[in-house]
Amino acid sequence: MLNKNLIKFIVSIFLFLFSTNSMAADETIEMLNKLGKESMVYSKKIVRVDIGDTVYWKATDKGHNVEFIKGGVPEGVEKFKTKFNKDTQYTFKIPGIYAYWCTPHKSMGMIGFVVVGNDKSNLEDIKKIKFYSRSKKIAPELINSL
Repeated sequence: MLNKNLIKFIVSIFLFLFSTNSMAADETIEMLNKLGKESMVYSKKIVRVDIGDTVYWKATDKGHNVEFIKGGVPEGVEKFKTKFNKDTQYTFKIPGIYAYWCTPHKSMGMIGFVVVGNDKSNLEDIKKIKFYSRSKKIAPELINSL
């Protein structure tokens, strides 16, 4: 028969492993003025989540927001545009690729992508997005890595 302390230990490990795995898919992305040699960036350019997971955008530096790009989200997704300087979150319920940018810094390359449920069925729509200036230069490499 197993020792009661050993049983408690095994149950504790089991609960710890399953509780952290269930929360591990949520992602946090910081909105930054500078990251390494880059300026006006999201801390993560591409994140992958499952349906039902939430992405949190943290307004670490001022002057940024999150806006889903028109034509750059799966069918059925409503417009999403946040206020400046505010932490925000979005829970993803529809699979596919979501393209977004910081409204005032989109031409400076402040773009990102969320891939939900490993579904890339709207990839051709993503490739048709009209990016601007620096975003136009970095978008193809990011899109190819989706």
